[in-house]
Amino acid sequence: MIGLKSTLNCIDNSGALVVECVNILKNKVNNGWGSVGDEIVVVVQRARPISAAAQASVNAVKVRRGDVRRAVIVRTRKPVRRPDGSYIRFDDNAAVLLNNKKEMLGTRIGGIVSADLRLKGWGKIVSLAPRVV
Repeated sequence: MIGLKSTLNCIDNSGALVVECVNILKNKVNNGWGSVGDEIVVVVQRARPISAAAQASVNAVKVRRGDVRRAVIVRTRKPVRRPDGSYIRFDDNAAVLLNNKKEMLGTRIGGIVSADLRLKGWGKIVSLAPRVV
């Protein structure tokens, strides 16, 4: 369950390392808490440093510290109940950054993601992930 001011690790190669949630974009059914597969608005708190050579390259860092972006939650520490009755919980909270068209900002994902993303319409993220639990 991700609320306001929650910090999440960014597991794509967009350049962000740590992001902070500032809004949950969904119907107000869960009193403003976000779970796996929900879209949120985040502020980049820590980003990879940008060198002069990297700025000129094609694979330039796409975000900087202080940027406001959309993201989708891919892992939560709060246990999530699955339809078969089992619970799944991860070691940290993690997100993947999106652009305004709901497309991934990065081209790779570096970590485990929840299988519940496929059910919520984020098949592209699941297909790029190295491991799905």
